[in-house]
Formats: sequence, structure tokens, C-alpha cells
Amino acid sequence: MPTVMTTSELAKLTKREREIVTLVAEGLKNKEIAERLFISSTTVRHHLSSIFSKLQVADRLKLIVFAFKQGLATSDNRQK
Repeated sequence: MPTVMTTSELAKLTKREREIVTLVAEGLKNKEIAERLFISSTTVRHHLSSIFSKLQVADRLKLIVFAFKQGLATSDNRQK
């Protein structure tokens, strides 16, 4: 996993994918993300597959770590 992401690498993520990364980092499950964004759980899974591929991360945990390291998520975003 890269330690610093360039602007062009961040640009690979769509606005919706960035929203999903933020919600995953908040600790939401696919169903909760789907409800919040008014999309299906299947669509969330498709977005996550795309995100994993674009960012070259293997799973949700690595995505969360990545999101915090890259500033896509902060501890202020977490659910209470």
C-alpha cells in the first residue's frame, strides 16, 4: 500500500466512492451505507469492489487504515 497518494490517484475515486469510503471509516455496514445513500446493498458492494481495486487495498480494514492515512476520514467522522 502506498504511503502517500498523488492527486491523480485520488482522482480515480468518484464522488460516490469517496462518500462510501467515509461511511466505511465511520464504521457503517453495507446495509447502513445503502440506507444512508438511498442505494441498494448490491450497489454498495460494487462500489467497494471498485474502490478496493482503484486503491489497491484488500479489505475493509485496510481501506479504513488507508482512508485515515490519506485524510479521507478523521476521528471526528466516526459514529458515536
